[in-house]
Amino acid sequence: MTAKSRRAIFFLVILLAALAAAVPAFPQAQHGAELSKVTRLNHAPVSNEILQVHLPKPVVTKLPNGLTVLVIEQHKLPTANFVLWIEGGDMSDPKDTPGLASFTAEMLREGTTHRTSAQLAADVDNIGASLSTSSGFGSTNSAVAASGLAPSAGQILELMSDVVLNATFPPDELEKYKQRQLSQLEQERAEPSALAEEKFHQALYRDFPAAVTLPTPESIQATTPERLKEFHARYYVPGNAILGVVGDVKPDEILALIRKSFGDWKGQPPPKPDWSHLPPAASAKIYLVDRPDSVQTNIVAGDYGARRGDPDYIALTVMNRVLGGGPQARLFLNLREAHGYTYGAYSGVGDDKYREPWVANTEVRNAVTDGSLEQLMLEFKRIRDEKVPEPELDEARHAIVSSFALSLEQQQQLLFRWMLVQSYGLPLDYWDRYPGQVAQTGADAVQAAARKYVDLDHLQVVCVGDAKQPGNDQKQPIRQVLEKYGSVEVYDTNGKREE
Repeated sequence: MTAKSRRAIFFLVILLAALAAAVPAFPQAQHGAELSKVTRLNHAPVSNEILQVHLPKPVVTKLPNGLTVLVIEQHKLPTANFVLWIEGGDMSDPKDTPGLASFTAEMLREGTTHRTSAQLAADVDNIGASLSTSSGFGSTNSAVAASGLAPSAGQILELMSDVVLNATFPPDELEKYKQRQLSQLEQERAEPSALAEEKFHQALYRDFPAAVTLPTPESIQATTPERLKEFHARYYVPGNAILGVVGDVKPDEILALIRKSFGDWKGQPPPKPDWSHLPPAASAKIYLVDRPDSVQTNIVAGDYGARRGDPDYIALTVMNRVLGGGPQARLFLNLREAHGYTYGAYSGVGDDKYREPWVANTEVRNAVTDGSLEQLMLEFKRIRDEKVPEPELDEARHAIVSSFALSLEQQQQLLFRWMLVQSYGLPLDYWDRYPGQVAQTGADAVQAAARKYVDLDHLQVVCVGDAKQPGNDQKQPIRQVLEKYGSVEVYDTNGKREE
């Protein structure tokens, strides 16, 4: 998965969650400036029955070779969805080859001992199925996903097992892939959002693997079939994987097909990585990536977030919903509705096995860089210093739970949540308790989460824009404007620090 795809998916998920919740904008109290005139008509349409969500439980089986299998029966549609998670994403890349996990995953479909790339694509099309392989920077997993009609389940599984077990990484296909990657990397490095993400992760994570968000031309050129095979042999083993199935299937029948396709898979899993040791939080700093001729400033600000299993993760989720979790949240209402600085302003939290960032993001006109940063900092301070009013907090809680309940209508989402439970070692009743825990999250817990994670003493802020352009009404250059908010370091678009 490319950095551009990850960013698009991240913000699309935020927006879809907000729209699914059907939450009207809540009128904000005045705080330095009057916010949106939009009025709240009523609560989100959520009944007590929806708030008491109970997920159908999977049948969990461990095959003799170590592969863990989850099967969820759901007979609403005559389809079957499969996902294989391999614990070995780009967080496991060798330091000298960033992107190797992604390269390995994407090259799985380019040829096996039984099929060429063209033959594989034809076989997938002939049964009306889909087959995708991916990994991504910041991810601890690689994934193989497939779906199709339930009667074709055996054929789908055979295709999945062929790319997972029998990939050959043919040199001619690899050369074509490398040329595509070099072209794509050049395009991504021209995008302000990619530059902002890169510098933010470098500032936050430093020598931790999550600091890397893009491959390099050198890492692409250095990729060989042998290196791909080494990565594949180390991580693509059954004891290092979870296979999930959801759809119009019977556990006994689908398990028999899985054993047929994956039962001969062999290999010993590598040692489990420890993702808990992050660099100490760095002192607050502002980084300016000087991108000449930019007509806008991309602003990213944040700090370490929480892991899904951490005790205050749910409180952080509720806090984030109030602050920047959609078009009804404070950042959007302030920067867009009240001030007209931007088309959108959001924040989000991750939930991987390490502490992904809590991060806020917006893109603004050059001339309002100063005002935008002022309002961002105002909202950060406000969520820390003032308890969220109960009606606003209640809206956020209802929105999270209703969005969660609606998401379970999608088979892929249902499977994804159970894969998280299995992969992260969460309690089996985690999702049964989740709506109630959200509903019981009070203003004190939300404020405690804000004070912990919206940490102004360690906030990392990245701005990508033209340093010489006026950043406010006084025509002060953006570089000078940023100095009002803290210590500033300036870099060019290649990552070289400027004096």
